[in-house]
Amino acid sequence: MAPKPKEKPKAAASPSQPPPPIEDLFTSLNRHIQRSEFTQAVKVANQVLSVAPGDEDAIRCEVVALIKADKIEEALSAIQSSHKVSFDFSFYKAYCLYRQNKLDEALEVLGKQDKTQPSMLLESQILYRLGKMDACVDICRNLQKAKIDSLEINLVAGLISAGRASEVQGTLDAIKTKATSSFELAYNIACSLIAGNKLKDAEKLLLTARRIGQETLTEENLADDDIEIELAPIAVQLAYVHQLLGQTQEAAGAYTDIVNRNLADEPSLAVAVNNLIAVKGPKEISDSLRKLDRLKEKDSQKFELARAIDMKLSPKQKETIYANRVLLLLHANKMDQARELVAVLPEMFPDNVMPLLLQAAVLVRENKAGKAEEMLGQFAERFPEKSKIILLARAQEAAHLYEELVKSNGNIEALVGLITTVAHANVEKAEAYEKQLKSLPGLKGVDVDALEKTSGAKPVDGASRAGLAEAQEDGKTKEKSKKKRKRKPRYPKGFDPANPGPPPDPERWLPKRERSSYRPKRKDKRAAQVRGSQGAVVRDKNEPNASATNSNTSNSKSNQATSSKGVSQSAEPSRPQSKSSRKKSRK
Repeated sequence: MAPKPKEKPKAAASPSQPPPPIEDLFTSLNRHIQRSEFTQAVKVANQVLSVAPGDEDAIRCEVVALIKADKIEEALSAIQSSHKVSFDFSFYKAYCLYRQNKLDEALEVLGKQDKTQPSMLLESQILYRLGKMDACVDICRNLQKAKIDSLEINLVAGLISAGRASEVQGTLDAIKTKATSSFELAYNIACSLIAGNKLKDAEKLLLTARRIGQETLTEENLADDDIEIELAPIAVQLAYVHQLLGQTQEAAGAYTDIVNRNLADEPSLAVAVNNLIAVKGPKEISDSLRKLDRLKEKDSQKFELARAIDMKLSPKQKETIYANRVLLLLHANKMDQARELVAVLPEMFPDNVMPLLLQAAVLVRENKAGKAEEMLGQFAERFPEKSKIILLARAQEAAHLYEELVKSNGNIEALVGLITTVAHANVEKAEAYEKQLKSLPGLKGVDVDALEKTSGAKPVDGASRAGLAEAQEDGKTKEKSKKKRKRKPRYPKGFDPANPGPPPDPERWLPKRERSSYRPKRKDKRAAQVRGSQGAVVRDKNEPNASATNSNTSNSKSNQATSSKGVSQSAEPSRPQSKSSRKKSRK
């Protein structure tokens, strides 16, 4: 903001050095602001205020320069100290509160001001951050006649976040704007195509947005790293499209590259980490938890998103990250951390059902399914408009209990209950369990379609009942009469069963020493007599010589080494194969 030309005030001169002329100070202040040298601009503004205390233009320049330099707290202090000035700094105060994520306070300050274009635009941004998308869209539509730059970008973003992506194309036609007028607008419209499940069209438009952004930012003389950071949202969204198209390996590679290079803004990095964890699923749980730790506040012992990330993510995105954190903790069996995290989620997301479902999941994991069922039931009674997802969750707890009964004792009634319950949520799983049911006898020839068209079962008289009983008795008699067919024994070739000959020796399977007919051989007593001179050693003729022993030992070791080498060669490690798994991702 360029300051207004000032007349030279009458200021007392310093005895040691006269102050610089105020015109020169304002000229220097204007030059620093035009060059975006905001730190120097603050210093010059303070020099002006030392010469002319309470100068409104100098205070405004100081406040704006502090905001531009991201010194929001100092800007608020400067506003507070200017209470004696007649100029109204409410808009700047509301903006500073917005930057500090004090959204309700910022909205309250704006409510005391007259409706101007800047205040309405700031109000729409605050409402967008609060998740009040419909109100945000209404304000943007009211500002369309003002011809504000990049207003269509905010309008399209609000429509998509409000679940009104189908209105995007009609809105662009009404304001006569092309999708490729800027890379930001092209990115937002690609998001609307993703919401409409037009993934191939979204992929083409994202590639176009990346090309336009590369050309635009290069013309602005941005460094390569800065360009990559600016275009990081497009890279993350392209990876998300590949993930939806089933190209999980390509998506995982793109997410990993974004995370490892660390050349992305905080929201894009957070979304890339979350989506990479969703692609991996329960694999590499420890590594996934470490990646999530990169998103938390450094000084906090608990898992809490860093301030820069928490301020820029939508409530839905933050909720997804916390939910995936809880699921990873459950897979890692870190129940204390999971219990601690789900305890604070209801306060963070008071209008959502997800914290309650996560609490129920923790209770079920702790074998407290009854308590989880009670908690879900009470919530469904208090909030009937949100009871649909609660009822589905209760059915899933019921399915868990039935499944445990089936696995423990194979109860047929539990199996029927499991099939009936699971059929509402997972038909394939219900059909798999249905195959375990045994078919009733006599129902193979029944036409089920014709039976359903009848008016129901009719009572039968005594004679018919007697006939039915006789038929059942006949069926039982026929089943008893069935006997297994005896097979003829198979004999060795040339064996005559009529003349089998002498029976085999019953001790033929025992070692010779254990048979009753075994007689040990006598030892030759003469072999033990000493022959030769005194001190000579008589060698047994059966004892091998030393060279033979060494030779055998050497051969044995050689055979061992050869055998070991063969095992190591055949035990070649197999290459791992990746499997795809998906959890909640950002759109």
